[in-house]
Amino acid sequence: MRTALTGLVGVRHPIVQTGMGWVAGPRLVTATARAGALGILASATMTPEQLRSAVREVRSRTDAPFGVNLRADAGDARERVRIIVEEGVRVASFALAPSRELIAELKDAGVVVVPSVGARRHAEKVAAWGADAVIVQGAEGGGHTGEVATTVLLPQVVDVVDIPVVAAGGFHDGRGLVAALAYGAAGVAMGTRFLLTSDSTVPDAVKARYLAATAKDITLTRAVDGLPHRMLRTEMVAELEGGGGRLRALYGAVRRASRLRRLSGLSRLGMARDGLAMRHGKELSWSQVLLAANTPMLLRAAMVEGRTDLGIMASGQVAALIEDLPSVAGLVERVMADAETALAALGAPSGPSGD
Repeated sequence: MRTALTGLVGVRHPIVQTGMGWVAGPRLVTATARAGALGILASATMTPEQLRSAVREVRSRTDAPFGVNLRADAGDARERVRIIVEEGVRVASFALAPSRELIAELKDAGVVVVPSVGARRHAEKVAAWGADAVIVQGAEGGGHTGEVATTVLLPQVVDVVDIPVVAAGGFHDGRGLVAALAYGAAGVAMGTRFLLTSDSTVPDAVKARYLAATAKDITLTRAVDGLPHRMLRTEMVAELEGGGGRLRALYGAVRRASRLRRLSGLSRLGMARDGLAMRHGKELSWSQVLLAANTPMLLRAAMVEGRTDLGIMASGQVAALIEDLPSVAGLVERVMADAETALAALGAPSGPSGD
């Protein structure tokens, strides 16, 4: 199925595996690239040296295109951009809108720039600055997310930008892909669905918790770090939402800050700078800023250490619909087969084509 996305980044299928911290490592990205979709390495939870090593590991396993996701507001963003350029990575994606200068630097090096946004005005901004495509995440998506549903946000963005738009938030199968294409998107991006595969390194106990989740078990909360954050409702989240666990969480954040500094290689000054950047103009207390800066460690507790009692589990609402753990290759094949079936039922051709 050819679309503007497949033509732009050189993949066979219009599917993107998002850059989930502690989840989207070399193993998952390699499996995605081999399956013909676009895998994205999550670099925010890696040191620059680890990022370079991860890129080379994926490159040693496949010659298919893949990308790297990074935080545009990170203090070492330019160093990470340099690694992407030096290592010949095909795509750079951003969790937040990158500056005009970063976009230009990447494009001059031949890197495809694909920021993620959650609002129409942000899509217009990055398109005007030269982004090659944009991922638009609706409120159904996991992690830090907005408040506008994908079915409302997606057509808004498609109508105002002239670059390929990738739909995210609420997608897990071929029917969703066809729906996104009907809205004018050039493909879909999925996080939770790729997390729940046999190629994901997330501990089995954590995957089981996701598979058991119903729609009522997935919440959008500000209790963790003051920002809208969609995740599974765990004992820790319930306690924080009840207000009784804030001091305990703050104490834990102080301890995790030291651990995060050792894992990430950031200096205390660098951590403080990144914590301040996470405010993004929002009225957050200093305790919330510290909790926000420690979100990677809360994610690590679950996604790496398997501590569902102490960590947080970012999750799209679509987790309530997922019941199995296929391989990435099996998942991509199934999504594309279901999309063809859906198109055939509508009496449509086998799929859109694009440059």
